[in-house]
Amino acid sequence: MADGVRGWGRRDLLCRGLLVAGGVVIGAGTSEAWSITHRRLPIAGGPASATLGNGQQDVGSGALDVVWSGRTSQRLVALTFDDGPAPQWTPMVLDTLAQHRVPATFFMVGAQVRRHADVVRDRLAGHEVGNHSWEHRDLAELDAAEAYDDLRRSHDAIAELTGTPPALLRPPYGHLGGAVLHAAARLDYRLVLWSLQMVEREFPGDPAGHAQRIVADVQPGTIVLGHDVGAHRRLVALRGLTDMIKGLRSRGYTFVTVSALLGAGVAPTPTR
Repeated sequence: MADGVRGWGRRDLLCRGLLVAGGVVIGAGTSEAWSITHRRLPIAGGPASATLGNGQQDVGSGALDVVWSGRTSQRLVALTFDDGPAPQWTPMVLDTLAQHRVPATFFMVGAQVRRHADVVRDRLAGHEVGNHSWEHRDLAELDAAEAYDDLRRSHDAIAELTGTPPALLRPPYGHLGGAVLHAAARLDYRLVLWSLQMVEREFPGDPAGHAQRIVADVQPGTIVLGHDVGAHRRLVALRGLTDMIKGLRSRGYTFVTVSALLGAGVAPTPTR
């Protein structure tokens, strides 16, 4: 009996040794595979990292808000438009908003601001402009220094156009990464996503139907994502913008900029 116990003990030790050895090989292989996969995507200081180096972090106020909607029970809604300005559709949007005295928030691309400043110059009174990157690159793929340089370049272009440095950031595609957070904190931004997106694909050739869908889905504090640049299908939303505005007002909603919405009770900013 004792010999049997000793025999099983030896076999057990042998199996355990093989498992350990196999684990080391598998672990080494996995580590190597991870290294190869992420060689161009460094963690420390790269897209995934919200810290940079081992020294004092240069991050403005040292805090960052990320919001999807306003925390309010009031019937307030914020319309936002991304990717502009451009001569094709931005004037149409501005004309409609002016006609109905609706303020909105435009998340502008810095390079577009440089190319098409005249499209919006002197037309932004009552509206708000946020940063949407320099050339609509996916900031979540950049390292911290690249993300900051990109946003800073766009920040300066917007400030030059409007006379006011932007306080809001919406990263392209809504993609967040550590580097984006770090760069946004350095610039003292509030990071703004959205809680309802215009769904043009679902209503081809039906601006009224699309407007009804958005009107029905809005809740107090909703931030609505739209675009004033892009694929032709997006005109469905823009051509239905008047119906959207009238429909929401019939439900008792007041239009405000994002900052007014997040200010909880800040009076709406009238447009000309």
